[in-house]
Amino acid sequence: MADLTFADPPFNLSKKYRSYDDQRSSDEYLDWCRRWLQELLRITKPTGSIVVHNIPRWLTHYAAFLNERADFRHWIAWEALGMPLGKTLMPRHYGILFYARDKRQQKFYEIRHPHRRCRKCGVLHRDYGGKKHGLHPFGPLVSDVWSDLHRVKHASRRDSHPCQLPETLLERLLLMTTDAGDVVVDPFAGTGTTLVAAKKLGRRYLGIEIDAGYVAVARERLSQTQATSRIGEVWVSQVRGALVTIRDCDWPYLQAYYAIPASAAAIEAAPIAFDQRLAPMIARSGPTLTETSATPAMRRRKTA
Repeated sequence: MADLTFADPPFNLSKKYRSYDDQRSSDEYLDWCRRWLQELLRITKPTGSIVVHNIPRWLTHYAAFLNERADFRHWIAWEALGMPLGKTLMPRHYGILFYARDKRQQKFYEIRHPHRRCRKCGVLHRDYGGKKHGLHPFGPLVSDVWSDLHRVKHASRRDSHPCQLPETLLERLLLMTTDAGDVVVDPFAGTGTTLVAAKKLGRRYLGIEIDAGYVAVARERLSQTQATSRIGEVWVSQVRGALVTIRDCDWPYLQAYYAIPASAAAIEAAPIAFDQRLAPMIARSGPTLTETSATPAMRRRKTA
């Protein structure tokens, strides 16, 4: 049984898959979708989650099916650039349906992402007004609109799959719904992004894929992946040494690795800094963060 089932099926948009016809009638496509959605429900634990990624057109049908069989939690809007289609609004997001097999038993963790700042001056984008004294040092809780995770667009980071998701997207979902050692199942594994994210975060994984070429790529990616995406004993999502997602419950441990301004309001213009003196300890426990020296005006604060 799975703790998380994640599906990113073909969107029926005539994409050029090597082993699948992505151009079916609407009725045929939705009938096929209902069959695999039922299987996701069957293999998900009562404490588990079902997560499905697609365009809004199809997700409305998925939701109608799932609403009668599971507990709706969220429609997550993943912001992405779109192309004008003519006589309609420009598409600007993909949808991620998030369901609990049983909301009374579901495993769920609140998660945080870093404060968004001006690249030039470092000041927060958001104006917190009179609430700056309550700023969390790391960043705000993640909402149901995700605009900080970007699609894989650069050719050097893409593989042979036409619809590759970023690992950070899957890592966020994994941190939100699972623990180390939990089982993650992806029935449309493609080139293995879900499986790679799961392995990096110490989860067990099972992927299903009909294209032998994609399977070969996934196996190669997994052979080069280690379960090392953590700071000390805490699993985190990071890109090039910078944290992208953490669990809120892990901050009491992680904050000891940072130099934090004494005044929460000072965080508006002074990002928290990794404490360079702890680098040897972190190196023994897992990958290091970018080593930024603390200024004399900064000190560690024990509470968030």
